[in-house]
Amino acid sequence: MPTETFSRKITKTDFGTVIVGASHAGIQCASTLRAKGYDAPITVLSTETQLPYHRPPLSKSYMAGATSPENLALRGENFYDTENITLRLGVTAEAIMREAHQVKLSTGEALNYRTLVIATGTRPRPWPGGPFPRGVHTLRTFADAETLRHKVDTTPGPIVIIGGGYVGLELAATLHKNKHRHVTIIEAAPRILARAASPHLSKLLHRHHSIAGVQIRVGVGVESFESFESTNNTIAGVRLTDGTVLEAAFIIIGIGVIPNQELAANAGLSCSNGIEVNTFCQTEDPDIFAIGDCCLFPIANTDTKVRLECVQNAHDQARTAASAIIGNRQPHQAVPWFWSDQLGLKLQTAGLVPHEGTSIVRGAPENGRGAFFHFDTLGKLAAIETVNQPALHMQARKLLAAAVSLTEEQVADPLFNPMHFL
Repeated sequence: MPTETFSRKITKTDFGTVIVGASHAGIQCASTLRAKGYDAPITVLSTETQLPYHRPPLSKSYMAGATSPENLALRGENFYDTENITLRLGVTAEAIMREAHQVKLSTGEALNYRTLVIATGTRPRPWPGGPFPRGVHTLRTFADAETLRHKVDTTPGPIVIIGGGYVGLELAATLHKNKHRHVTIIEAAPRILARAASPHLSKLLHRHHSIAGVQIRVGVGVESFESFESTNNTIAGVRLTDGTVLEAAFIIIGIGVIPNQELAANAGLSCSNGIEVNTFCQTEDPDIFAIGDCCLFPIANTDTKVRLECVQNAHDQARTAASAIIGNRQPHQAVPWFWSDQLGLKLQTAGLVPHEGTSIVRGAPENGRGAFFHFDTLGKLAAIETVNQPALHMQARKLLAAAVSLTEEQVADPLFNPMHFL
């Protein structure tokens, strides 16, 4: 663990806070610092060239053409001037020089900092077979969305999405419903949402997509991409591991993401599927924090460390880091929660669904309104998934935050009311 000498070296001049990454986490951290009265300089670095933007709409309203680029902005351009936040677009942080308290930039500069916040997010997991051929796309950035939306509007024919996670499913729902495209989802796991949801919710969503007309193939992988030489390696199809060949005007790959942790790792900070931080989002260097999708952090009151790809978690951790920077250290104890809107379903999850345990079904989720209460192997309530029940979702978050000791029998009781336990 580094000593306090890192901070003492620069006490004569306050270089303020440098935030690497203009993500949801990065911008929330800058905003929170100013809201809490922090008056030292704040600089936010972004490798992208447009104003920091909301990512969730990229697979939904923006892809459907219902949201303009301007409406994607996290904050208006005037916000950065009003709050005296220096936003540097198109600039990459290439190295952290910890002892000097400097960040080396792609411009050749060495930017001084008192406190450094890493909010670099994630990037699409690379394809195991090597570089993508032409006609294969990913969706992570605004530039990706621009390219893909143009492709959708100008290239007729069926679309294949490889990966049955939330982004792939949201994209499939959008393209089928709003663009009237024939979409097939390929998922190598035995079910969609295998990492993110319970088998109950996976089954429900699979059924709704099938009814809507989206084709889903699970338990089968991709053997190769098919192409015609005459079209300069433009995709013509996908050959699956069962021998099936699917025609595809183009392909979208969503097989997960990996954390952008190299900047921290190269600076000697501990990384393991994410930049390792404590409950204050602080790395082993007390002057360097990591927040959002790129960090691995401990879940409160457990021995578990996780990395969450979630906007709300990014916001919560940004506030935690900001509080610690101004000297009001409060551990990150928020209950993880997630959401997805697709096919008329508002899906919300509070807590982390256990790999093993039991589940109690409330209401009629299969008909579009209900919930799944999940207990771990010790009989402890671990997570609650709701379908079109936002009020119950809010109650679920309160139940988990308060560590209310509910039993399976209590939840299974037809007269069960969460409010009686809050």
